[in-house]
Amino acid sequence: MESNITLEQIQNFKGKYPKQLWYLFTVEMWERFCFYGMRGVLTFFMVDQLLLKDAAASLQYGAIQAFVYAFTFIGGVFADKILGFRKSLFFGGIVMILGNLLIALAPQQLFYYGLAFSIIGTGFFKPNISSMVGELYHEKDNRRDAGYGMFYAGINIGGFFGGIICIYLGKYYSWPLCFLSAAIVMAFGLITFLFTKKHLGPIGDSPLLHLAPSKRKFREVCVYLISLLSIPFIFIMVKNTDFTDYFMYTIGIIAVVYFVYEVIKLGDHKMQKKMIAAFVFIFFYLVFNAIYEQSGGSLSLFAKDNLDYDLLGFTVDPNAVNNSSNTLFVVVFSPLVGLLWLWLAKRRIEPNTLIKFGIGFLFLSASFFIFYYTKFFANDKGITSLNLFTLAYLVTTLGELCLGPIGMSIITKLSPKRLFGMMMGLWFLASAFGQLFAGKLGAEISMSNTGTSLMSKLQSFTDGYLQLAIYALIAGVVLILLSPLVRKLMQEVK
Repeated sequence: MESNITLEQIQNFKGKYPKQLWYLFTVEMWERFCFYGMRGVLTFFMVDQLLLKDAAASLQYGAIQAFVYAFTFIGGVFADKILGFRKSLFFGGIVMILGNLLIALAPQQLFYYGLAFSIIGTGFFKPNISSMVGELYHEKDNRRDAGYGMFYAGINIGGFFGGIICIYLGKYYSWPLCFLSAAIVMAFGLITFLFTKKHLGPIGDSPLLHLAPSKRKFREVCVYLISLLSIPFIFIMVKNTDFTDYFMYTIGIIAVVYFVYEVIKLGDHKMQKKMIAAFVFIFFYLVFNAIYEQSGGSLSLFAKDNLDYDLLGFTVDPNAVNNSSNTLFVVVFSPLVGLLWLWLAKRRIEPNTLIKFGIGFLFLSASFFIFYYTKFFANDKGITSLNLFTLAYLVTTLGELCLGPIGMSIITKLSPKRLFGMMMGLWFLASAFGQLFAGKLGAEISMSNTGTSLMSKLQSFTDGYLQLAIYALIAGVVLILLSPLVRKLMQEVK
């Protein structure tokens, strides 16, 4: 029976992908609808409905997203030590649904309260499903990269529809319906998980199965209570971005100290070197996100005011393009990039993972040069080309595909199985700091606009994108130069 399937049976699958991969990415697909739908409307909603200034909205956006990703580290640790991936995922999904329902009841009044719930929920949901994907493969199974690539493409289908539908519902129909749609779709995700979890065998079980049921249940309930009791604390810090900074820097120090403790505790020099290599990937992922994650902040505000509605002859809302073009391009190009790596590997000229990361930064740099270049296509009112803006997103996506899917894969390759959750949590914590710094960079871009016209906004925003392009170029070059050193730390892992 499927409920009694062993880990060995799952990992000894035939073909390119295990069938459990399809179940997991279907669950994550629904969650990505909820996440990208919410992310795409945050800054727009705060400026349009809460009447925040552009700079303040960018800081708030960075704080919210930072908390979302920071709690994935906490959720990953709790899953590793107490809950297991399955219970962590289910609890997170329930709390996310409650958060979206709360905002849907009264968007202007309950916005930050609902977000506090969503932050906790995402922290428990997000890192654990990615970790379960890693367990579908033997440690040396070279099909893992392809599996993460397909998982990455599949879940972005949800992000594509969420990015379009939520902003359209909010802008043109009603904001309660926008947030209600996110809650309904998240419920679909949990139902899918309930009906398919029997195919996962022991993957995601509690790490405390050796304890008496009463002791295990007590620890699990304590995790749930502590998490829910932290919601007022999160609400206060999200409202005040100064508090967010203090929290993030504190959790960052704690996370690094905990990482060092676990590395020392390993006692295996070869494994310790691999963990250091993993940390290098995580650090540069932070840098990448600080630049890349302007999509929900400054680029959302740029799309709101400075773009026309013409996309290849069709009338399209610029914010819908801003929210969904990246995910669409991921779905379309992720398999093609995967095939490119396979083609290069057969000819023994495939770049190593570090070089791929560096290439990703070069694409990121090129995309922000294109965002900058939109200023030369603007009319006298400060309205510029949606077509060029979309082209920049295509280039950004190619950069993302050079490190996003393989990044998650390389972390699981370099980490011992018992630390999968913590390392995935660190990966998402890097995203958290990236989001925080992205919000600060976006706020600086907004504050550089000292005029009141759309033309002055166009000038300040595009000049800011030029600076980001230069930062990405420098980071890419540095990473490529570091490649030989980090390859030695990775040893046999490729």
